Amino acid sequence: MLKRLSSGLWNYHSLFLIILTPLLLLPLLLVIGTKEAECGFVLLLMAIYWVTEVIPLSMTAMLPAILFPIFGIMKSSSVAKEYFKDFHLLLVGVICLATSIEKWGLHRRIALRLVTLVGVNPAWLMLGFMSGCAFLSMWVQNTSAVAMVMPIVEAVLQQILKAKEGACAGEDNYNLQLDETDQQTEQMRETARDESQGDAPKEPVTCVQIQISSPPAQAAEGESPSSSSTKQDLMFCKAMSLGIAYSSNIGGITTLPGTSPNLIFSEYLNQIYPNCNCINFGNWLLLCLPISVIMLLLTWTWLYWLFIGSDFRFLWKCGGEQSRKEKAARKVIEEELRSLGPIRSQEIITGIIFLVMVLLWLTRSPGFMPGWASLFPHHTGYITDATVALTLGFLLFIIPAYQPSRKYEAMISWKEFQASMPWKVALLVGGGFALAEGTKESGLSLWVAELLTPLGGLPVLATITVVCIIVTTLTEVASNAATVTIFLPILSPLAEAIHVNPLYVLIPATLCTSFSFLLPVSNPPNAIVFAYGHLTIMDMVKAGLGVNVIGFLCVMLAIVTWGVPLFSLHTYPDWAPVLPGFNSTMP
Repeated sequence: MLKRLSSGLWNYHSLFLIILTPLLLLPLLLVIGTKEAECGFVLLLMAIYWVTEVIPLSMTAMLPAILFPIFGIMKSSSVAKEYFKDFHLLLVGVICLATSIEKWGLHRRIALRLVTLVGVNPAWLMLGFMSGCAFLSMWVQNTSAVAMVMPIVEAVLQQILKAKEGACAGEDNYNLQLDETDQQTEQMRETARDESQGDAPKEPVTCVQIQISSPPAQAAEGESPSSSSTKQDLMFCKAMSLGIAYSSNIGGITTLPGTSPNLIFSEYLNQIYPNCNCINFGNWLLLCLPISVIMLLLTWTWLYWLFIGSDFRFLWKCGGEQSRKEKAARKVIEEELRSLGPIRSQEIITGIIFLVMVLLWLTRSPGFMPGWASLFPHHTGYITDATVALTLGFLLFIIPAYQPSRKYEAMISWKEFQASMPWKVALLVGGGFALAEGTKESGLSLWVAELLTPLGGLPVLATITVVCIIVTTLTEVASNAATVTIFLPILSPLAEAIHVNPLYVLIPATLCTSFSFLLPVSNPPNAIVFAYGHLTIMDMVKAGLGVNVIGFLCVMLAIVTWGVPLFSLHTYPDWAPVLPGFNSTMP
């Protein structure tokens, strides 16, 4: 009876948390009762709901629209304006392009071409797939990039395992048994679905159960060479799977539209500091491309050392006869390329629009020289990256996909776009903007700034280090977008309180929200690769700790070196407010 009762209570633990959280926060309303306390109540309530996800993230983001008018912080019409910003227009344009890339298979051609450039040696093969996935995630969502690349990777891994099986032809193969049963496949899918809370691969998943056992004749004499080789294959599968998950996050930080936290940061900056025009596609790429390249190479080295071995002599070896596994991998890659056929006109059009979009982003307002936006001198600041993305995305609904001999059909349809558009992220970000505006209107941001002023006595780098560690830890258990939305309204007053360029604190914190590498539930890319059955949670934890350290060190290196002249980080900008009685601290 007690067991059934406890089980029933646990089934409703989410409901208890939903009800209990506002009750515990009631003293803010009843005891203090100021506008700052009322806004703090909303902020804490949203933060707890976002971290625990007891309510869908997008619906939690609606709380400012409900509570701010009730508390008299903002009018309902004013709150509603915060839910659709320039960010959303940029997101719509980028998703239009991503929809076309995925529909016409350009992503597969790009990934396979990049892999053929580096070869099929296991280490180079892993680097090739990681580079391809990172490049794709610069322009499409990280989840989409992994969902595009991972089925190709799985096909290559299966061919490698089959090549090993073929090498033992003519004798009993005790060491490698491929057991592909529907029941195991379904169990793994269910596990991944539970871990990722609904994220699963878009392609059918083949789960490979590798059972290592010793042949009867050699059991007493020790492990057979074949068993050792099988274990090595399993380790390679682990390294390859993790490489794909991690490279999607690493590539995503490179560009502003590459991942949600970057876009949220950019729009938050425009909202809170409207005179700040120092963040654009070009200088963000200059800052983050070196970070991504260094992180990608170090992560590749770390995964190779952790799962495959410490023999790096392959780096200076050239030529030589390919092994059976390398031949099998090359065969499947060549077959995938042949199956794509010659490049089609739709892929060419998509590629041209992609290149034009990037070129226009880079040259709109590069900073070191006048961009094409200067051709409109009477409309300074009117044209943004969203204008470019939306214009070219709009063209994809007009350009014919086929020749006149066929019925007119545009490159993409509304139904296809709607299936790719992350409406959840759009609402989540809108809620974050509404929350940020509420903290400003209620005076909570000024109160926090005054409260944090004593931190001016600490070295700035120490403050940034603590912030990055906190953000990196929280993003492992909370959504990346939710994490950055919670912290931005807290960190900008902190920077103002210690009289430090807000970018000095906000940029590293934003980048660190993308470093969620430890668990399958940390982000959807981790959940997708976990669903393929090659990994355990401990594999992710061991590898993810190292990648978190690599990411943190790379971000700090960038911020204290090339980031300083790029954004004038050692100078307190004129677009940020100067608080009375600040404690001036220079890095």
